[in-house]
Amino acid sequence: MIPSFTTRAEWRAHRAALGGGPVGFVPTMGALHAGHQSLFARARRGNGVVVASVFVNPTQFDDPADLARYPRTWDADLALMEGFVDVVLAPTVAELYPDEYRYRVTERDRSRGGEGAQRPGHFDGVLTVVLKLLQWVAPQRAYFGEKDWQQLQLVRGMVDAFFLPVEIVACPTVRAPDGLALSSRNRRLSAAGRIRAAEFPRLLRESASAEAAAAALAGAGFGVDYVEDEPGRRIAAVRLEGLRLIDHVRL
Repeated sequence: MIPSFTTRAEWRAHRAALGGGPVGFVPTMGALHAGHQSLFARARRGNGVVVASVFVNPTQFDDPADLARYPRTWDADLALMEGFVDVVLAPTVAELYPDEYRYRVTERDRSRGGEGAQRPGHFDGVLTVVLKLLQWVAPQRAYFGEKDWQQLQLVRGMVDAFFLPVEIVACPTVRAPDGLALSSRNRRLSAAGRIRAAEFPRLLRESASAEAAAAALAGAGFGVDYVEDEPGRRIAAVRLEGLRLIDHVRL
């Protein structure tokens, strides 16, 4: 059984007993799948100790109902980590937010578009919890998937801005054979919805512009929150069967 800790003090005592060597860290919100496992495997290859966190972060949810629906699959998560992860951190909200979220990280440029425009305050929550977890773990490297492309860029920017001594390692998006990016939300799609969802990345790739992609997605029955072109990437979010899916493709 992988040891797990809920407090910073417990983790620090355990960390001291582990000895030296680089620490790789993978922050998650649980409901793990093969995409997360690829992050654990990447961390395992490059570090003496691999730490994962499982914390459903309330401050990044703009919809309380979405937070309540987020799947909690602790036993399955531990099984998927087996062989890759040495320590799991599972803090409580009170442990991570003793200030009740009075202090937070706000980025005022790149967070305004995309997810930030659709979900006010979302990236404040993301950046704040990532900063807190990085301070807890003090890893040499932290691993993030490229699927959340905007988030990845913002985390990198925060690390640079605050001179944090950690390398942010980007890991490729893991996709199902039909091209859909793996996501914890996919399991909530119906069988028919899951088939339709594969059109999302295909239309992003094949459209000549962000505007054309948005029109094609709407024509295919998706609710389109945004499609935006950034240097080298096209990012998008759509809704299908009441679920929100995000993705990006390389331009």
